[in-house]
Amino acid sequence: MSRAEERAQFLEAAGWPNARIAPLAGDASARRYARIAGREGRTAMLMDAAPEHGMDLAPFIAITLWLREQGFSAPEILHADPARGLLLIEDFGRGLYADLCTAQPGMETELYEAAVDLLAALQTMEPPARLAPYDADILLEEAGRLILWYLPAASGTEPGADMAAEYRALLLAALGPVAEATGCVVLRDYHAQNLFWLPERSGLARVGLIDYQDALRGHPAYDLVSLLEDARRDTGAGLHKAMMARHLAATGLEPEAFRQALAALGAQRNLKIVGLFCRLWLRDGKPHYLDLIPRVWWHLQRDLAAPGMADLARWVARHVPPPEPSVLDRIRGQRA
Repeated sequence: MSRAEERAQFLEAAGWPNARIAPLAGDASARRYARIAGREGRTAMLMDAAPEHGMDLAPFIAITLWLREQGFSAPEILHADPARGLLLIEDFGRGLYADLCTAQPGMETELYEAAVDLLAALQTMEPPARLAPYDADILLEEAGRLILWYLPAASGTEPGADMAAEYRALLLAALGPVAEATGCVVLRDYHAQNLFWLPERSGLARVGLIDYQDALRGHPAYDLVSLLEDARRDTGAGLHKAMMARHLAATGLEPEAFRQALAALGAQRNLKIVGLFCRLWLRDGKPHYLDLIPRVWWHLQRDLAAPGMADLARWVARHVPPPEPSVLDRIRGQRA
């Protein structure tokens, strides 16, 4: 049976026979999404996570149910066939944060305030027992994508074991105790492409959440830096300052320690993303991610300028070529 036939069979079993299927633009993973239109104007979203690509719907289903139990707007699961990797979920509509901020810039502050308020509430809740810790091993493995993908492609030289070991040691020193803070839920991809504005709802439920299946237990700074240091859209210094102050006021966290954590986890995240976006081209043939690297690099430089980051900043300046046009052209040329 073809995948298209499996999808049609799944939708019929879900009560959506002969529904129109409109594929949406893919994300950085192998998951695929489509908007499903049925009779009487009904719509839903089809998540296609083919098991042969190594994807498992169980984590998404589990964290969805938990988030909904806490009163957050995770999408309702309408029908599920985890064995086939197919899920029919609630359609949040077209109020994507990224689109609204582009079409109506005056809404940006309101949208981000709601997103920060959600984080502050989420971070007070006991994480589900099933979530693994976002510990030093995972943080270092993720940041290692810079060494594995970007550095050799950008420089033309494979980094040696000594260079990789020095990088890991400097990153671990910069992270310090942040790497062992695993007391709250971290959604991990909390940014304007994964948030929906639902103004007909009230309170925290006005923010619709998607793409949280990789949630772990980690530090509260991670999701805030994910929101504010967005790889896909510019966020100004005024917004950063205002949202930082709002988060600190809501959580009561010690400001200087939190700012240091934000810089350390921001550096880790941006180093990871530079490597990841390079991999998405070299391995997966997705070229548009290369165009986002300069913005990510700008975020990284700001993080590395923070107190406590000087040693890691010197290593990056010494070994990692900035993503200038000639460097990105070199990387583009390495895939046939």
